[in-house]
Amino acid sequence: MKINTAIDKLLSDLKSEGRYKSPERVVLKYNPAQGEKGPRFFIEGQGDKEFIRTNSNDYLGLSLHPKVINAGENAAKKLGANAGGVRFISGTTKYHIDLEKRLAKFHNKEAAKVFSCAYMANLGIALAIMNQETYVLSDQLNHNSIARAIRIAGVQKQNKGFYKHNDMESLKNLLENIPSVIKRVVIIFDGIFSMRGDYAPIFNIIKLAKEFNDKFEDGVITIVDDSHGTAAYGNTGRGTPQIANGEDIDIIVSTLGKGFGAEGGYVAASSKIIELVRQKSDTYIYTNPISPGGAASALTSINIVDSSEGLSLLQKTKENANYFREKIQELGYEIIKGVHPIVPIMIRDTLKANKIVDFLFEKGILVVGIIYLLLEKTNQTIYLPKLWYGVVASIIASVAVGFL
Repeated sequence: MKINTAIDKLLSDLKSEGRYKSPERVVLKYNPAQGEKGPRFFIEGQGDKEFIRTNSNDYLGLSLHPKVINAGENAAKKLGANAGGVRFISGTTKYHIDLEKRLAKFHNKEAAKVFSCAYMANLGIALAIMNQETYVLSDQLNHNSIARAIRIAGVQKQNKGFYKHNDMESLKNLLENIPSVIKRVVIIFDGIFSMRGDYAPIFNIIKLAKEFNDKFEDGVITIVDDSHGTAAYGNTGRGTPQIANGEDIDIIVSTLGKGFGAEGGYVAASSKIIELVRQKSDTYIYTNPISPGGAASALTSINIVDSSEGLSLLQKTKENANYFREKIQELGYEIIKGVHPIVPIMIRDTLKANKIVDFLFEKGILVVGIIYLLLEKTNQTIYLPKLWYGVVASIIASVAVGFL
C-alpha cells in the first residue's frame, strides 16, 4: 500500500527520537505461590527460567486467587464467554447489575456504572458532564486518559487550566481567575500518579471546591481517577480517598483490572450522575461490556477485599512495600517517598537505567524503565514519560503480595 512509505517514516522517526517501544515480553504461564515463595512467571523465549513480576499492577495478587478464577469460569458456563451485545440491547446480565451495586456500596456512593476499561470510564464521565460551558482544572501530571477525555468532551482551549502537580496554591489561583460566565467547573486528577507513586491531597482539593462552589451556577465538581489506589492501599482498600481523607469526593473513576485483579473500569457517583452516564456516554452506550465471567470475578474480588483475608493481603502488601523502600535505600538508591506499592527508583541516567533493567531481567526480575522528557511551556513544566534522551530516568517497581 502507498501509505506504507509514510508509516515507515513515522516508525523511523520514533526510533531516532528514542520513543520506539521495544517488543512486548510474552507471559506464557505461572507457578502458584508456595510457602514463602510467591508466584513465578515464565516468559516466551526464556525456557524454564522463573521470573518475579514486580512490574504488575495486580497489587493483592487477586488475579491468581482460586475463588476469583472459579467465579469467572462458572459465570462463563452459565452465560457464555461474551455478553453478546451492548448493555442497552441484550448485554446486561445479573452479574453486571450485582457488580455495580457492590461497587456503589464499596465506595459509599449511590450508584456505579461499569465500562470495558478505566480509560473508557474517564472518556465516559467527561462526555456526560463536560461541555462548552464547562471549565476544567487538571493536574499537570494526570494520566493520558484524562487529557484525552477533556479533548474528546469538546472543552474549549480557553476553558482549560492545568495546576502544578499537587500544588493547592496553583489550583486556588486558577479557581480565582475563572470567568464568572462559566456555569460549571470540574477539578479532575489522579489519585495515585503511577509514574511517581505519590498521591493527590484530596481533602484540600475538596476544601477548595467547596470554597468556590457558590460562584458557579452548576458548582464545582471533583473527580478522582483512583485506578492505582483502589484495592491497593488504605486501611480497607478504599484507596486514595481513604488515605487522603477525601471520601466525600463527588465522582470516583477506577478500574477492576489492577488491585481487584479482574477486568473493566467503572464510575461511582450519585444516582443522577450515573443515569446521565448511562444516557450520554458514548464509550458506555456503543461498546460491549466486560464479560459475565469478568463481572463475576470482579464481584468476588471485591468481597475478598472486604473480608479478613483482604485486610491481611492489604497489610502484607504494605509490609512488602515498606521493606522494599527500606532496603533499596540502604543500597544507596534514591526513591520518591510514598506509601503506595509503586516504588520509583530514581536513576537519573538513561543509559544506566536501561542497563539496570536488562541486568534485573537476566536475574529473573521484571521491572520497567521510564525515561522522562521535560518540556517548558507557558511557565509550566510538563512531564512526558517517553523513551528519550532523558533528563530523569527511573525504574518503576510494583511491590505486590507475591514480591518475595
